[in-house]
Amino acid sequence: MAESRQASPIRKAIEVSGIVQGVGFRPYVYRLANECGLAGFIANTPAGVSIEVQGPAEMVEAFLERLPRETPPLARISSFAVHPRAANDDRAFRIVTSRLDRAPSALVSPDVAVCADCLRELFEPHDRRHRYPFINCTNCGPRFTILREIPYDRARTSMAVFRMCPACQAEYDDPANRRFHAQPNACWECGPRADLWDVAGGRIAAEDPICAAAELLGAGSIVAVKGLGGFHLACDAANSAAVATLRERKRRVEKPFAIMAARLDAIEAFCEVDAAARALLESVERPIVLLPWKPESRITPAVAPGNRYLGVFLPYTPLHHLLFAGRSFEALVMTSGNLSEEPIASDNEEAVRRLAGLADAFLVHNREIVRRCDDSVLRVAGGRPRQIRRSRGYVPAPVALERDLPAVLAVGGELKNTVCIIRGDEAFLSQHIGDLENLESYQFFEEAVEHLQGILEVRPGILAHDLHPDYFSTRWALEQTGRERVAVQHHHAHVAACMAENHLDGHVIGIVLDGTGHGTDGAIWGGEMLLAGYADFERAAHFRYVPMPGGAAAIREPWRMAVGYLAEFFGGSAFEKGVRFIKQLDRRHTEMLLRMIERGVNTPKTSSCGRLFDAVAALAGICSTVTYEAQAAIELEMSLEPGPADGYAFGLADRAMPWQIDCQPMFEGLLEDLGHGTPAGAISRRFHNGLVEVLSETAKRLRGVTGVQRICLSGGCFQNAYLFEALTARLAAAGFAVFTHAEVPAGDGGLALGQAVVAAHRTLPARE
Repeated sequence: MAESRQASPIRKAIEVSGIVQGVGFRPYVYRLANECGLAGFIANTPAGVSIEVQGPAEMVEAFLERLPRETPPLARISSFAVHPRAANDDRAFRIVTSRLDRAPSALVSPDVAVCADCLRELFEPHDRRHRYPFINCTNCGPRFTILREIPYDRARTSMAVFRMCPACQAEYDDPANRRFHAQPNACWECGPRADLWDVAGGRIAAEDPICAAAELLGAGSIVAVKGLGGFHLACDAANSAAVATLRERKRRVEKPFAIMAARLDAIEAFCEVDAAARALLESVERPIVLLPWKPESRITPAVAPGNRYLGVFLPYTPLHHLLFAGRSFEALVMTSGNLSEEPIASDNEEAVRRLAGLADAFLVHNREIVRRCDDSVLRVAGGRPRQIRRSRGYVPAPVALERDLPAVLAVGGELKNTVCIIRGDEAFLSQHIGDLENLESYQFFEEAVEHLQGILEVRPGILAHDLHPDYFSTRWALEQTGRERVAVQHHHAHVAACMAENHLDGHVIGIVLDGTGHGTDGAIWGGEMLLAGYADFERAAHFRYVPMPGGAAAIREPWRMAVGYLAEFFGGSAFEKGVRFIKQLDRRHTEMLLRMIERGVNTPKTSSCGRLFDAVAALAGICSTVTYEAQAAIELEMSLEPGPADGYAFGLADRAMPWQIDCQPMFEGLLEDLGHGTPAGAISRRFHNGLVEVLSETAKRLRGVTGVQRICLSGGCFQNAYLFEALTARLAAAGFAVFTHAEVPAGDGGLALGQAVVAAHRTLPARE
């Protein structure tokens, strides 16, 4: 009988891109190749990883089938290309040195929470990393905040200065170990250390700095705690005096603080937690989640005055877990380590310099934070998690686009700034930068632009910016040379961001409700209905213009907006009515405002829905002055009491576009209710319901004229859960296809994405 001949081996090359570096992908592939009995290699590349496998055809095919299905938990494959190669004499599968033969395009994993395996080791007395506050593996720990440049190797991170001990090096070199090429790998012998400092930056002697910090917190002190992306200011959330002191020092009069609790059951003791919120809280991203506050909670009301919701999150670093271990406090205020509106402090010496007047002590460590990154904030609305602030845990993961687009750098707006870069069919939003109203924030903005361009290895030739000429981001863009600049109207960018996130093309009806945006007519827009595509838009409807007495002062003092609306709709007769708001007005100030309005002095016109919320909140006696952005609108939402579905009437003049939505009938009904002593909660409900009714009715009429069936909702007002859910339901019931934000914020934190896609599409005809 003839001897059977063994089939010749085949060889395949696989190029994988996505989040495949620093997430245990190479050891996963190594183990899978060995299970399949294959030879070859895997290497990190600037684009992701490069793999070659060789062996029997059926085993190579099994490997290719399993590879994308069984990836590590943090891996995310965005492309997977297979090519034939000639077989060679390879006899084993190897992990080889990173290849740097072309421009980097690999994706970087966001920072993620400590995993369950590391957490078990952290509290295991016999483990060599027992209570080590920087324990991590390939499934958890810092990534983005320690990275200087890609590929993601230890030498390119802030861990480069810590030389691994023999035990850690052995784990790092062992493909069978879950710490194989875990770049922040370290232990008590060789890694970063925590320390406790006083307000002058001097070391406080303590056998265990974390325990000593916890004792200070339990005694009512405020401690600045260094985390993954910067410092938190922490105090006992049940200690009213400590919270009041923190508010005074931080100059944060009423804006809610975020709360960190040790465990989920602790959060359930003071908040309502449903399944969707539970999944968010326990996710690897560990965002702050806004949850309904139980009135019987031990958390002091000073944490979130005037708010029915608490922003809560779980520990995400080993240090956080150790801080809570065995302590008496059930929750800690964990608010950004900064003065209000400044960027979060990230460097030890910088923290002492900037926060010395705020904190009583500093819990620091000597692992450098290369890129500051604030906590992300989410809320569940309409059955889905919605981004309010997209930062740690989510950045720099890209937003997938429907098609390849020209490279664009978009620099966002003035408030809640982020920047965005388009590279191919992906858009990369930066971490939350904040309001560009001080030097520190502006410097952070410049750092974020350079860092994002650096880690993506792209310097776009197109620069997108807001239409407003005085935004600091716009001024920066106009100072740049050698790039094509594209100005994008604010509300068009909002609609485009929603379209991009939902992979839409063509045209949509965009309902954009926010506080401020520079209009093409020079007025302040903010209550807009647009017919929009990526490259163009038409203003289809808007709220009737009203005076904004004092300009920016009317944003800080909503009572001014109430005066502006009353003067516009009723003239001087409005101020003869006997409602409480009018009785309480300072006559001299009111007369001054009326003269300003009459003469048009420092009184720009606005269609802003945000300013409409302000006026209603002031008239209802809910909020006349604000100490943080959107406070009046938030407190108006919080005051809403359940009841009948009745709403105030609005008018709609639809003779010629743009149609005008008239608020005068609404204010007539509101003044009548005030005269009858109607409670603020009922006024809020009727206002919200009336707004939903007029917006849905306007959309239906617009559909009748244009035939457009798809609607995008965007703008900061849609972070109001009642308005968002009620309008979405009403539009869906009317047969519209309704598209909303989830992956990026509806507010200005998502603006840069819209700017980027608008600019890219406007340049397409010349490039195709």
